[in-house]
Amino acid sequence: MAASSFDLADRTYTFISALGFRICLSTISHPFDYAKFLMQIGHEPMPSYPSRTVFGKPTRALPNIFKYVGYIKNTDGFLGCYRGYVPKITGQIISTFAAENVTKRLKVDADFDPAEDEVSNEQRWIHFKQTLMKDFVGKSVTIVVSQPFYVISSRSMAQFVGGEEIYSGFFGSIAEVYRTEGIRGFFTGLVPRWLGEIITLVLSSFVIYGINNYLIHDPEIKSLSSASIQFICHTLTYPFTVVSACYTVNNCGLAAGQPPQMPIFDNWTHTWRYLQQINQLNRGSNTLFRYCPPTRQPGSLDAKMLDTLK
Repeated sequence: MAASSFDLADRTYTFISALGFRICLSTISHPFDYAKFLMQIGHEPMPSYPSRTVFGKPTRALPNIFKYVGYIKNTDGFLGCYRGYVPKITGQIISTFAAENVTKRLKVDADFDPAEDEVSNEQRWIHFKQTLMKDFVGKSVTIVVSQPFYVISSRSMAQFVGGEEIYSGFFGSIAEVYRTEGIRGFFTGLVPRWLGEIITLVLSSFVIYGINNYLIHDPEIKSLSSASIQFICHTLTYPFTVVSACYTVNNCGLAAGQPPQMPIFDNWTHTWRYLQQINQLNRGSNTLFRYCPPTRQPGSLDAKMLDTLK
């Protein structure tokens, strides 16, 4: 009993520490996440400037994320860089506790070590499936529970485009979404966000399992390869993030979700097809070296986008 209580206290401490670290990291990175979100929905308030690609080809570039954050700060002040922060952190905390309470009921051997020589391939495979199922359920619960807060946070940040104050207060934003769209409005953009996260999880898990069990045996290299594979898989599924961001703010009463910023979409697949047509599915993926067509103008769609709207 004493050992069990000690293990429970240890797991609780680890969980709280991990959550606290995540909150601190989110707090520090929020201004950059805010700027990146505005890039994803296509808002470019600063003019492009002449530049060259890494191959020396003349092009026009957009200000990087540091200049973008600086622009937000100069416009709205330091606190303005934290639009959408409260619902974002609230969603993280609630969804993390929800996922923890659900996944702790799933059977996974915490003491299992797949690196041990006496462990058979069948045992490794069984443990892999159990772990993947737990991660799948945990990720799904996290996304579904946090989606209403993600919607509010996204629309709060999107107000920067048109200078609105519709989604300013936390409870006022909840009332606004419910009044205009009902319960369904709190889950706008859920499907592409969930698909992107789940595809990343499943794809990276299988690749890491195969590499770590059949190709790499050094523990240090395994950890490095795992991080690299997760990054690559996230890069491949990044378009789902852009689609979710755009569809979440689309036609919600804000200038950011209306023409000429973006057309009115019927569903998230329509959003995908439109962004694919204008070659903008990876918008905001590169925040340091950003290039754009020469016709790009501050705060507007480029010529190809405008032609699509006609």
